[in-house]
Amino acid sequence: MRSAPKNLLTDVAGLKVGNADDATLKSGVSVILCDEPAVASVHVMGGAPGTRETDLLAPEQTVDTIDAVVLSGGSAFGLDAAGGVASALAAAGRGFAVAGMRVPLVPAAILFDLANGGDKDWGTEPPYARLGREALAAVSADFAIGTVGAGAGATTATLKGGLGSASARLENGVTIAALVAVNAVGQATIGDTGHFWAAPFEIGDEFGGRGFPSPLPADAAALRHKLQPSAGANTTIAVIATDAVLTKAQAKRLAMVTHDGFARAIWPSHTPFDGDLVFALATGKVPLGNPAFDMIEIGAVAASCMARAIARGVHAATPAPHDTVPTWRQRFGA
Repeated sequence: MRSAPKNLLTDVAGLKVGNADDATLKSGVSVILCDEPAVASVHVMGGAPGTRETDLLAPEQTVDTIDAVVLSGGSAFGLDAAGGVASALAAAGRGFAVAGMRVPLVPAAILFDLANGGDKDWGTEPPYARLGREALAAVSADFAIGTVGAGAGATTATLKGGLGSASARLENGVTIAALVAVNAVGQATIGDTGHFWAAPFEIGDEFGGRGFPSPLPADAAALRHKLQPSAGANTTIAVIATDAVLTKAQAKRLAMVTHDGFARAIWPSHTPFDGDLVFALATGKVPLGNPAFDMIEIGAVAASCMARAIARGVHAATPAPHDTVPTWRQRFGA
């Protein structure tokens, strides 16, 4: 396994990512656009999810493919971002054909970043529909990570979170890639150190190259989380994508096993106050030789990509006025 050229979600051909954010608001939106409708599913493991159109992603439901995925800050207000994206896609002629109409299918998930020091006094019109349209207009094969898009206002227990991405290419030619907005109850680093829980999966020095601390600090397993969390106040939301040919049921399985990457990169994860979920996308460009066997490797590599993406999102965060927690670089240096 090796990282693909960009080490981004867009190493999966047929996907583009756009980010839009507001520094005063300390929040933003990320859009994943499929050049062609892609097979999709989702799996939720957090106790406080906020979602749109996730029921249709169950394997037994009618439609197999979707047009885009939206990750947004703003808690429930952020669900408006998907409406902005869907409206823009409909105007461009995209969407599922039904009764002579086109209905873009745009599942979405949100994270809670309302109490991060940003100005959320938006009156009666939350800005997320606009930010969704702006993110869609910005889609590209190249995009920034860190304090951008859905990760613009993200935090963890001890450090700023952010938008992270990572990819890998298998020997059989399949590409797997992850995109994640890290806003977890728990922490991505070990104890009071700058070492990431995801260290065993790091490729090169993509998030500092520090490995595990030796010896492990005595308090490495001590629980550190955001004080007095309220329901729905956090969340890590993510997309795992591949160019492999997958059924909707296989995409569901891929989303499920990718949650292992959360558990390997965040301690604790999947808490009652997180809305942790993973969307899975399959663009269907590379046939599998032995699907049952190949899914073992794809699932394992997907989990490692997700762990790497989480660490990269935290590692790449940048400081901004009124931050409530420091960035990794502020606390631990370059």
